[in-house]
Amino acid sequence: MLKNKKIGFIGGGNMAEAMIKGLLSASFIEAKNVFVSEPSEAKRDALHAEYKIKVSADNRELVKKCDILILAVKPQILQEVLVDIRSLVDSDKLVISIAAGVPIAIIDDALRGDKNKKFSIVRTMPNTPALVQEGVTAIASGQHVSKTDVKIAHRIFEAVGRTVDVEEDQLDAVTGLSGSGPAYIFMLIEALSDAGVKMGLSREVANTLTIQTVLGSAKLARESGKHPGELKDMVTSPAGTTISGLHALEEGSFHTTLMNAVEDATLRSRELGKIALNKNSTRRGAK
Repeated sequence: MLKNKKIGFIGGGNMAEAMIKGLLSASFIEAKNVFVSEPSEAKRDALHAEYKIKVSADNRELVKKCDILILAVKPQILQEVLVDIRSLVDSDKLVISIAAGVPIAIIDDALRGDKNKKFSIVRTMPNTPALVQEGVTAIASGQHVSKTDVKIAHRIFEAVGRTVDVEEDQLDAVTGLSGSGPAYIFMLIEALSDAGVKMGLSREVANTLTIQTVLGSAKLARESGKHPGELKDMVTSPAGTTISGLHALEEGSFHTTLMNAVEDATLRSRELGKIALNKNSTRRGAK
């Protein structure tokens, strides 16, 4: 599916590198068919040395050569990048965005300019565990995206973890859950490790016990197919240690606090999306 495609990453940051590493490690594509445009010479040199891919400082040069364009730049400069390359983006190119909070409508509008073109645009929300090929990516497709293009998008992100299909209006909830979720887990890891140190364990031992417990629990939840509540009950004996710990968590509103965190992050993502849409409408009105 990807063997004869040329993939171009506009932006060579951490997520782009994670995807390149995953694609090449899984032999989904050959290095000669991977291109990156990146303003930092040091970053270009590092990517070429590590992965033997083709690098450039010119976004337009990359667009001319590639069938699939992955927009991996910061959201605040995405509009500028799109305006620069739009004369070279045809309807036969698949455009995939990993820029957080930027709706498909804005990408489409920036690429079209004053022309009546139709573009295949896919918007995604990966997360940072993609850096170790254990990410999860939500994929939302624009109205002109073919089934084949959707399969290609899934194939690309399967190189760095798992994928799910969602409607675009669900991406804010995805951002609040899996996009921001690693930070919640890291805070949990930090707190559990601190608790181990408080109870007399060395930091090294506490970290090892905590990280492996989180990793093993996640793997058990994924592979067992059991409801998390059922798995929790498997650990919880009557009048035992675990139920005492769970009681303390509920006294601190652990469940509610996590749900509130996801809700607040989702609402903030929606706010940022509205700001982006309003700014885009203002630009159009000023023309």
